[in-house]
Amino acid sequence: MAPPRGGSARRWSWRRRGARCWPPCGARVPPTCPACCNGCVTANSCILVVHLFTSFLTELRLKQRALFLLLVYLHLSLSSDFDEFVVTNNDVVLKNIAEDLRNHLPIEAMFNSEHLAIQKIHQHPLPMVHVDAFLYDDDIVDTMCEEGRMSRNYCTECGSYKTASLEFISHSFSLMELKFLYQHVLPDLTGKVVVDVGSRLGAVLFAGYLYSSASQLYGVEMNADFCQLQEMTITKYQFTDRIKVVHADICTQASLLQNADVIVMNNVFEYFLDRLEQARAWEFIACNVKKRGSLLVTVPSLKESLSKLQTDIQLSQWVEELQLNYDVYVEKDVDREALEQIHLYRIL
Repeated sequence: MAPPRGGSARRWSWRRRGARCWPPCGARVPPTCPACCNGCVTANSCILVVHLFTSFLTELRLKQRALFLLLVYLHLSLSSDFDEFVVTNNDVVLKNIAEDLRNHLPIEAMFNSEHLAIQKIHQHPLPMVHVDAFLYDDDIVDTMCEEGRMSRNYCTECGSYKTASLEFISHSFSLMELKFLYQHVLPDLTGKVVVDVGSRLGAVLFAGYLYSSASQLYGVEMNADFCQLQEMTITKYQFTDRIKVVHADICTQASLLQNADVIVMNNVFEYFLDRLEQARAWEFIACNVKKRGSLLVTVPSLKESLSKLQTDIQLSQWVEELQLNYDVYVEKDVDREALEQIHLYRIL
């Protein structure tokens, strides 16, 4: 089977975090600690507090209840921990999808059919581990490390205390990056067509369904195993009206590229094609992504992706890079470095 023109790989840095207590006093505690200091309650007490709060609300009249909740909202909106409470239903759906997919994949979230990608990871000069950013956030990685199912470090001299950090790479956008993409990078997508080149697990498609009004979202994925996973999720979550997965080589999809309003390319070729094939794929994309005013999202930049390849692509005649404001994403624990890898271009 030919190497899949799908998925992406990039380095990803993890920040060690302890669990945050709830209600949040700001204290950081080890993830295994059932409670924290400064008078915060334990998990069991939290359940009791929620029960008492719910009982209190039922005793209020409707107008009193609305006024009370408004005051609570205003109070929390002035708190630095407000974002801890603002979890949208769409966020929950995406996290549920990630959990479903984790149950159908090995920890490294790669199939044996990805021969070239696996080989390139093993050939990397430093030890490297694939950790899918959509499937595993910091908290999940913390838990898996504590359970011994994952490690952030490797021993440079067997039997010694001399260790170094493992390099993590991801083939997917994280939830943070997906929200940044659809809420801050791209404009209103009402009536627009989005194409994800190398849709892999479908994270870009699912987030586009939930966070945008795009009329159609197409995922082009050459690996049959990942296509099957995407179709399973699309059916389960009833996304069939706006999402379609195309099991194909992107170099056979000229019409789809020509009619797309937004094309997303999350470092799709480096780990899946040799350099000659990468150059051929980029030439094909440059020849077919010509719709004036359409948008191209890439990770990393086009300049970096093409720097080691022999192509005739003249970037200045093809695209114009649009500057992004990375400061607009104000949620806690933002990985600024990851956001800065996202680049937006307008087709000339």
